[in-house]
Amino acid sequence: MKSYLIHFIRHGSVDETLAGKYIGTTDVSLSEQGREALRQLREHYDYPQTQVVFTSPLKRCTETCRILYPDLSPLSIANLREYSFGEWEGKTAEELKSEPEFERWLAGDNEAQPPHGESNADFIRRICRMFESIVEGLMKTGTTESVIVTHGGVITTLLAVYGLPQAKPFEWVMQNGCGYSLRITPMLWQRDKVAEVYSRLPVPKETE
Repeated sequence: MKSYLIHFIRHGSVDETLAGKYIGTTDVSLSEQGREALRQLREHYDYPQTQVVFTSPLKRCTETCRILYPDLSPLSIANLREYSFGEWEGKTAEELKSEPEFERWLAGDNEAQPPHGESNADFIRRICRMFESIVEGLMKTGTTESVIVTHGGVITTLLAVYGLPQAKPFEWVMQNGCGYSLRITPMLWQRDKVAEVYSRLPVPKETE
């Protein structure tokens, strides 16, 4: 039976995240360090060959696509964007530690919500609907391999919801420019909405 391979790749690093700031929908570019790290990864490791690349519309993702897949035109999907931190955007945990809602949010309360941001529950609903629509589109078109370049929070959450083996979001954490490969079998997907996580990305280049 035909299976579908989806490769998740986290965007390159940005200065704001390295400084410990919460950066969700704020549209910042890759840092120079982030760009160079991606170039080094592409030189020494293999990324999947693919028929199509989907990306978050935020610059740190589209710029990552241009470095890793310069010959492809990625398809931008709004709901692949990162969590909206609202008034917490650009702030550090130290700056937010006195806010009661921040404590609830850190504890994993699904209804906790940054002022003018998303609740955890809303974020999960948004990205799950998006991912299921992507899978449905791949199956309808017979596209058997694709790459999704997006954010760490999006990837870890989707893997916690759909990935086998089952694991918590923090257990799927990955470095910038890295990610995971999933195999979707139509019968298993239609029955249980799960996908096999079978590899980490990228993989070392084969030596001669």
